[in-house]
Amino acid sequence: MTNFSKGAILLLLLILSAWSLEARLQSCKPSGTIRGKKPPPGQCNQENDSDCCKDGKLYTTYKCSPSVTGTTKAVLTLNSFEKGGDGGGPSDGGSRCLNNITVSANGRSVTAMVVDECDSTMGCDEDHDYQPPCPNNIVDASKAVWKALGVPEDDWGELDITWSDA
Repeated sequence: MTNFSKGAILLLLLILSAWSLEARLQSCKPSGTIRGKKPPPGQCNQENDSDCCKDGKLYTTYKCSPSVTGTTKAVLTLNSFEKGGDGGGPSDGGSRCLNNITVSANGRSVTAMVVDECDSTMGCDEDHDYQPPCPNNIVDASKAVWKALGVPEDDWGELDITWSDA
């Protein structure tokens, strides 16, 4: 095979790889928006620095999630998961509920049970504690997960992680 044909084949493979990657990255696009409403006094729990909807602000919604691989990228956030805590409504019974996932960051990994799946299609209402819809790449975690990952308490809030089904 000549150098020209090897180069052409390599270029074709690179183009196909880039096209395939682009298709995967675009497979989960925003599905719409929700217009924020100002919560009634005392109706948005800001425990763990949770956000409250802002009147008139548009929040992106998703009907999809990124593909789950052995190392799915996400952002770890802090959630109390307690009644009256900052987690909003009760569990939605999603497909991962009561199953384990492995969360990796800070050079460590921890296995955690999924107790709720955050709603990326709704928010800014009483059922969702007047909090915005979740982005589609969030893993809410309890303090125990943050501790197990060895993250100093002063750094709790948001952390880039990878996760996978356990």
